[in-house]
Amino acid sequence: MIQHVSGDILLSQAEAIAHGIAPNDHFDHGLALSLREDWPALYKDFRHYLHTAHPKPGGLWVWSGADGRRVINLFTQEPAPNEHAHPGKASIENVNHCLRELHGWIETEKITSLALPRLATGVGGLDWEKVKPLVEIHLGALHIPIVVYSTYHTGMKAEEKGIVSR
Repeated sequence: MIQHVSGDILLSQAEAIAHGIAPNDHFDHGLALSLREDWPALYKDFRHYLHTAHPKPGGLWVWSGADGRRVINLFTQEPAPNEHAHPGKASIENVNHCLRELHGWIETEKITSLALPRLATGVGGLDWEKVKPLVEIHLGALHIPIVVYSTYHTGMKAEEKGIVSR
Protein backbone atom coordinates (compact mmCIF):
# COMPACT_ATOMS: atom_id res chain seq x y z
CA MET A 1 0.00 0.00 0.00
CA ILE A 2 1.56 3.29 -1.14
CA GLN A 3 0.35 6.47 0.51
CA HIS A 4 1.43 10.04 -0.20
CA VAL A 5 1.78 12.45 2.71
CA SER A 6 3.11 15.89 3.60
CA GLY A 7 5.41 16.32 6.56
CA ASP A 8 8.91 15.76 7.89
CA ILE A 9 10.26 12.37 6.84
CA LEU A 10 12.71 12.45 9.77
CA LEU A 11 9.69 12.16 12.09
CA SER A 12 8.43 9.06 10.28
CA GLN A 13 7.61 5.99 12.35
CA ALA A 14 8.57 3.69 9.44
CA GLU A 15 11.12 0.99 10.16
CA ALA A 16 13.29 2.22 7.29
CA ILE A 17 13.85 5.44 5.35
CA ALA A 18 15.16 5.30 1.78
CA HIS A 19 16.63 8.21 -0.16
CA GLY A 20 18.68 8.79 -3.29
CA ILE A 21 22.34 9.83 -3.34
CA ALA A 22 25.45 9.54 -5.48
CA PRO A 23 28.06 6.82 -4.79
CA ASN A 24 30.51 9.46 -3.50
CA ASP A 25 27.97 11.88 -2.02
CA HIS A 26 29.01 14.50 0.53
CA PHE A 27 25.57 14.56 2.20
CA ASP A 28 25.54 18.36 1.95
CA HIS A 29 22.13 19.01 0.32
CA GLY A 30 18.48 18.19 0.96
CA LEU A 31 17.44 15.12 2.90
CA ALA A 32 21.00 13.74 2.91
CA LEU A 33 22.17 16.83 4.82
CA SER A 34 19.36 16.43 7.35
CA LEU A 35 20.29 12.77 7.84
CA ARG A 36 23.95 13.71 8.28
CA GLU A 37 23.01 16.30 10.91
CA ASP A 38 20.65 13.96 12.80
CA TRP A 39 22.85 10.87 12.58
CA PRO A 40 26.55 11.84 12.25
CA ALA A 41 27.51 8.17 12.54
CA LEU A 42 25.63 7.48 9.30
CA TYR A 43 27.90 9.78 7.34
CA LYS A 44 31.05 8.52 9.08
CA ASP A 45 30.11 4.91 8.29
CA PHE A 46 29.23 5.90 4.71
CA ARG A 47 32.68 7.45 4.16
CA HIS A 48 34.29 4.25 5.44
CA TYR A 49 32.06 2.16 3.16
CA LEU A 50 33.07 4.29 0.14
CA HIS A 51 36.76 3.62 0.73
CA THR A 52 36.28 -0.14 1.06
CA ALA A 53 33.52 -0.96 -1.45
CA HIS A 54 33.69 1.66 -4.26
CA PRO A 55 29.93 1.48 -5.00
CA LYS A 56 28.42 2.08 -8.42
CA PRO A 57 25.16 3.78 -9.45
CA GLY A 58 22.11 1.53 -9.34
CA GLY A 59 22.96 -0.18 -6.06
CA LEU A 60 22.21 0.46 -2.43
CA TRP A 61 23.87 0.60 0.97
CA VAL A 62 21.98 0.15 4.24
CA TRP A 63 22.92 1.77 7.53
CA SER A 64 21.44 0.70 10.87
CA GLY A 65 21.29 3.08 13.80
CA ALA A 66 21.61 2.16 17.46
CA ASP A 67 17.82 2.51 17.80
CA GLY A 68 17.23 -0.11 15.07
CA ARG A 69 16.22 2.49 12.47
CA ARG A 70 17.56 1.76 9.01
CA VAL A 71 18.49 4.23 6.30
CA ILE A 72 18.69 2.82 2.79
CA ASN A 73 20.98 4.87 0.59
CA LEU A 74 19.98 4.34 -3.03
CA PHE A 75 22.68 5.21 -5.57
CA THR A 76 20.35 6.95 -8.00
CA GLN A 77 22.83 9.65 -9.07
CA GLU A 78 26.02 9.52 -11.05
CA PRO A 79 29.17 10.06 -8.97
CA ALA A 80 30.97 13.39 -8.90
CA PRO A 81 33.95 13.48 -11.29
CA ASN A 82 36.27 14.29 -8.35
CA GLU A 83 36.01 14.71 -4.60
CA HIS A 84 35.47 18.47 -4.79
CA ALA A 85 32.73 18.46 -7.45
CA HIS A 86 28.97 18.12 -7.01
CA PRO A 87 27.45 14.70 -7.73
CA GLY A 88 25.94 14.07 -11.13
CA LYS A 89 22.23 13.86 -11.85
CA ALA A 90 20.05 10.81 -11.28
CA SER A 91 18.90 8.64 -14.16
CA ILE A 92 15.74 6.62 -14.67
CA GLU A 93 17.91 3.56 -15.28
CA ASN A 94 19.69 3.98 -11.92
CA VAL A 95 16.38 4.56 -10.11
CA ASN A 96 14.92 1.43 -11.72
CA HIS A 97 17.90 -0.71 -10.62
CA CYS A 98 17.84 0.78 -7.10
CA LEU A 99 14.13 0.13 -6.63
CA ARG A 100 14.48 -3.44 -7.85
CA GLU A 101 17.26 -4.02 -5.30
CA LEU A 102 15.26 -2.26 -2.60
CA HIS A 103 12.27 -4.53 -3.22
CA GLY A 104 14.44 -7.63 -2.80
CA TRP A 105 16.15 -6.25 0.30
CA ILE A 106 12.79 -5.41 1.95
CA GLU A 107 11.56 -8.96 1.35
CA THR A 108 14.80 -10.58 2.57
CA GLU A 109 15.01 -8.44 5.71
CA LYS A 110 11.26 -8.65 6.38
CA ILE A 111 10.95 -4.88 6.72
CA THR A 112 7.51 -3.86 8.01
CA SER A 113 7.30 -0.27 6.69
CA LEU A 114 9.21 2.18 4.50
CA ALA A 115 9.28 5.96 4.10
CA LEU A 116 10.88 7.75 1.16
CA PRO A 117 10.81 11.19 -0.44
CA ARG A 118 9.90 11.82 -4.06
CA LEU A 119 13.00 9.90 -5.02
CA ALA A 120 15.65 11.49 -7.27
CA THR A 121 13.60 14.64 -7.89
CA GLY A 122 15.52 17.13 -5.74
CA VAL A 123 19.27 17.22 -6.27
CA GLY A 124 18.84 14.22 -8.62
CA GLY A 125 16.90 16.42 -11.05
CA LEU A 126 14.32 13.90 -12.32
CA ASP A 127 10.64 14.57 -12.97
CA TRP A 128 8.39 12.85 -10.38
CA GLU A 129 5.93 11.89 -13.11
CA LYS A 130 8.67 9.65 -14.58
CA VAL A 131 9.85 8.26 -11.24
CA LYS A 132 6.43 7.64 -9.65
CA PRO A 133 5.50 4.72 -11.97
CA LEU A 134 8.78 2.97 -11.06
CA VAL A 135 8.01 3.35 -7.36
CA GLU A 136 4.55 1.90 -7.97
CA ILE A 137 5.89 -1.02 -10.04
CA HIS A 138 8.69 -2.03 -7.67
CA LEU A 139 7.22 -1.18 -4.28
CA GLY A 140 3.46 -1.31 -4.86
CA ALA A 141 3.35 -5.12 -4.74
CA LEU A 142 4.92 -5.23 -1.28
CA HIS A 143 2.40 -5.94 1.46
CA ILE A 144 3.71 -3.27 3.81
CA PRO A 145 2.96 0.43 4.28
CA ILE A 146 5.04 2.54 1.89
CA VAL A 147 4.89 6.25 2.71
CA VAL A 148 6.01 8.74 0.06
CA TYR A 149 6.70 12.16 1.51
CA SER A 150 5.48 14.27 -1.40
CA THR A 151 5.85 17.63 0.31
CA TYR A 152 8.40 18.45 3.00
CA HIS A 153 7.28 20.43 6.05
CA THR A 154 9.94 20.83 8.73
CA GLY A 155 8.87 19.52 12.13
CA MET A 156 5.43 18.33 10.97
CA LYS A 157 4.56 14.72 11.74
CA ALA A 158 2.54 13.13 8.95
CA GLU A 159 -0.32 10.69 9.43
CA GLU A 160 1.15 7.37 8.31
CA LYS A 161 -1.63 4.80 7.95
CA GLY A 162 -0.77 1.26 8.93
CA ILE A 163 2.52 2.06 10.65
CA VAL A 164 2.87 1.09 14.30
CA SER A 165 4.81 3.59 16.41
CA ARG A 166 8.31 2.51 17.31
